Amino acid sequence: MNRFVSNFTNKLDSKGRVSIPASFRSVLAADGFEGLYVHPALDAPALDAGGNVLLNEIDAFLSTLSPYSDERDQLSTALFGTSEILKVDPEGRVILTETVKVHAGITDTVTFVGLGHKFQIWEPERFRAHLEEARTKMRDLKKVLGNRVMEQRSVQDISPGVRGR
Repeated sequence: MNRFVSNFTNKLDSKGRVSIPASFRSVLAADGFEGLYVHPALDAPALDAGGNVLLNEIDAFLSTLSPYSDERDQLSTALFGTSEILKVDPEGRVILTETVKVHAGITDTVTFVGLGHKFQIWEPERFRAHLEEARTKMRDLKKVLGNRVMEQRSVQDISPGVRGR
């Protein structure tokens, strides 16, 4: 399975290194990317990270925009202009730069969160709050979708010949 799944919390060591979870390292190895591509998340106090799959997805999305548009330039700046390629040492550790740590509010502990094609790196308390918010939104969405399904079934159950009776 070449997807980033689950979440893991690891401490930074005295030299500022943090171990990438083994299952995440195996996905990166299968991807063939040398290092770890990282950029500040666009909509969260976290870091988006990954390898070739993430970069290919960004490139594919950017290719849908006009090459000389302001939107493409702005998105390219946000995704590539603030990104870093971190070196992964033989033990599977990286050193997060001050710039990315400040964006995510990271001090001495991080939580790695799998999102399938990429993963995010969070300050653990911020991730807990984000996860609770996501769960609340999904519970609400589940209710809305469940009601829509029930409404669609009710409409389908009324056949044209039965209405006038």
